[in-house]
Amino acid sequence: MAQVMVVFVLALIFAFLNGFHDSANIVALAISSKAIRPARALALAALAEFVAPFAFGVAVATTIGQDLVETKSIKVEALAVALVSAIVWSLITWYKGIPSSSSHALLGGLIGAAVASGGLSILKLYGLYKVVLSLFLSPFLGFIGGFFLMKITLWLVRGASPHVNLLFKRSQVAATVLLALGHGSNDAQKSIGVMAMALAGMKGGEDFFIPDWIKLLCAAAIAAGVGAGGWRIMRTIGGKFYKIRPIHGFSAQISSGGIILGAVLTGGPVSTSQVVSSAVVGVGSAERLSKVRWKVFREIMASWLITFPVTALIAWGLSLLLRLGT
Repeated sequence: MAQVMVVFVLALIFAFLNGFHDSANIVALAISSKAIRPARALALAALAEFVAPFAFGVAVATTIGQDLVETKSIKVEALAVALVSAIVWSLITWYKGIPSSSSHALLGGLIGAAVASGGLSILKLYGLYKVVLSLFLSPFLGFIGGFFLMKITLWLVRGASPHVNLLFKRSQVAATVLLALGHGSNDAQKSIGVMAMALAGMKGGEDFFIPDWIKLLCAAAIAAGVGAGGWRIMRTIGGKFYKIRPIHGFSAQISSGGIILGAVLTGGPVSTSQVVSSAVVGVGSAERLSKVRWKVFREIMASWLITFPVTALIAWGLSLLLRLGT
């Protein structure tokens, strides 16, 4: 029981850091385009984040907790190690101001700890395929969605007066809520899935279910993290790619929010930072390719690529150290 409680505490810390880390992805565009004041944007996003885990089902939590590894075979200690590796990586990337993927960090940690705990046979190939496909396909969809939505939006407002910016500013309030709902429903479910897995492990792995109190705790943790706000990363998303105007923020938020919610309904765990950053780049590219500071995007892509294997190795190494110490 004590080990399960440790996993619960670590999962809630991860959920808080996830919200803290990803708050920039949700509100930076609206703040940078001066559509919403920072305090109001964070409060609005935090409220939507709290509601989200109750509104869109538990398909992602089921993917994480039941479809990725054999619940009967993975030890509760391995879940704790996976969460520690993800938390450490999230803190490092936050300190450096890098919008890396909390999803990559957690899933890499889970796979590394699971393999160290029970070998490769502990992994479920269908679930692993679903996770990898979701994580690596979603940024391309973010780019394409942002690119074409921006093209369509530019065509619709051709010849409009500068007053059209007021419409986009007002629309960004709804777009921020949409994106926060997508993030809260997708990312809170990752901690929910780990906690439910620990609960099932305590009972021998026979019965995987998600009680409402787990949803409530994770919803509160991720909402609190978003409310606290990750300002270091906000500067990267909100201004280092190019100067964000209301039309950019609106197009990027709507396209990325739609993609994330679509992934939620199909049970695909995606990275909000990946989808939003890719959508921002797609939106800028729709105006002209030279608009985007591609060096910044390449640096962020590098952080995405190394997160999964690095956290898997950290978790694998920690698991071996724990085994040697017992």
